[in-house]
Amino acid sequence: MARALTFTVEVGIDYPRIAVAPPGPKAKRIIAKDKEWSSPSYIKEYPLVAAGGRGAMVEDVDGNRYIDWMAGIAVSSTGYAHPKVTAAVQEAAGKFLHICGTDFYYEAMADLCERLGKLAPGKGKHRVFLTNSGTEAVEGAVKLARSHTKRPYVIAFQGAFHGRSYAAITLSASKVKYKAGFGPLLPGVVHLPFDDPYRAPFDPREIDRVFRQIVSPGEVAAVILEPIQGEGGYVMPRPEFLRMWRKLCDEHGMLLIFDEIQSGVGRTGKMWAAEHFGVEPDVLLTAKGLGSGMPIGAIVAREDVMTWPRGSHGTTFGGNPVCCAAALATLDLVENGLADNAAKVGARLQAGLRKLMLRHESIGDVRGVGLMIGVDFVKDRATKEPDHELVVELEQLAFSKGLLLLSCGKSVIRVAPPLVLTEYDADKGLEILDECLTELRGKKPSKKR
Repeated sequence: MARALTFTVEVGIDYPRIAVAPPGPKAKRIIAKDKEWSSPSYIKEYPLVAAGGRGAMVEDVDGNRYIDWMAGIAVSSTGYAHPKVTAAVQEAAGKFLHICGTDFYYEAMADLCERLGKLAPGKGKHRVFLTNSGTEAVEGAVKLARSHTKRPYVIAFQGAFHGRSYAAITLSASKVKYKAGFGPLLPGVVHLPFDDPYRAPFDPREIDRVFRQIVSPGEVAAVILEPIQGEGGYVMPRPEFLRMWRKLCDEHGMLLIFDEIQSGVGRTGKMWAAEHFGVEPDVLLTAKGLGSGMPIGAIVAREDVMTWPRGSHGTTFGGNPVCCAAALATLDLVENGLADNAAKVGARLQAGLRKLMLRHESIGDVRGVGLMIGVDFVKDRATKEPDHELVVELEQLAFSKGLLLLSCGKSVIRVAPPLVLTEYDADKGLEILDECLTELRGKKPSKKR
């Protein structure tokens, strides 16, 4: 059994630290057991066997310590073992672990619904349905849109990722492996290109083509999109792209759904990514960082949109009281400093990454906002051909040196650390990244530009 972490981390001294080349002996035993008994569907990006952490530092079972630039896929928003979140969870668990919020009442659920309703972007009153996860929020949003509009179709986008259940994988279009072998999928979903300013800016003529050849706008219940794509490559569209869809939804009676499961809860330096674009969705979906690692998500919709009747949708565990306590503590921290820290340290990181871009021609683009940054690696800057192999090697090499990275899209490293990331965590991570890229460049023949 892994030991509990009781130390105080001293920045710049205690981490990163590679005491034994990972995976160490304890990690190897755990990995072997996992491989024997767990589902083969798990990905397991690299052999990290976590024992615990503090702030933006993760320690493995063999005593290695890492700077975390990926936060368990943008989930550990307040870092590891934040005392306020831990205390809130412990206090709630000491009262009762569960009672079904679909059928009964408890204060934490009412408080969280009120909090999220008031934090929602846009004017007017909002109502909230609490879920176990982002995927469940997506499923519920599709049901809500169809129920409210009495229309069958949903427009989604290429490069999108909305989760792993049936409606979610149908809406997704980032990797074919998420759908392969699972058909038939949800009917009534139409995909359009997303606006990618770096590789493929959106052509508005696509809308005319779809509405002329595939589906009438009068049959479309909703348009669902990530204001900043996550799995698709941390793609940040131009503001006019989102404003165009807001206008079209208003004109044709379609709902605009923002999937902020990855981009929300302070990650971009504001509570919601929507605030950067000045666009108000009809429905907003959140999860991931909302509970600092506890499983919770939400559908936040305008009151005049959340019109499904009593008993038409429910959940056994969604809005669990312990998870609600974690979410309320998380929102307190995000509103009182962590969103600002994401903006400040994120700007420092972007500036550092752009300096690395001058030194390493393998970096084709640096994009994003706050602590949601994509670093796009290419084989050639002129052609912008993605360099997937380099990203795979970079992930592994950085891990061996004490920096946790995670890829997305074809050739992007997503920089999505805990929102407690310090300037030291940013600068030291940049130093390791520079070292890795220099080492990998030395292994490959140089190309004439």
